[in-house]
Amino acid sequence: MSLERLSGARARTVGTKQTLKAIQKSQTSLVWVARDADEHVLRELLKLCKDKNIEVVYADSMAKLGQACGIQVGAASAAVLEE
Repeated sequence: MSLERLSGARARTVGTKQTLKAIQKSQTSLVWVARDADEHVLRELLKLCKDKNIEVVYADSMAKLGQACGIQVGAASAAVLEE
């Protein structure tokens, strides 16, 4: 799954806190995670994705993930919100 789907999404989360909230509210079924993000930042997110059978796609870097989300800084995680 490419970052194009994320960058073209009308509604998305950017960052681990927002993405965790979306998963808890069952608003997403697909999460992107940056390979170079700190493990302790992603630990809870990855566990929740596994528990809820949410697909995790890995981005090459936080910089590329942030760019796909339209922000000037890196992002550890992001998700497309379901409508």
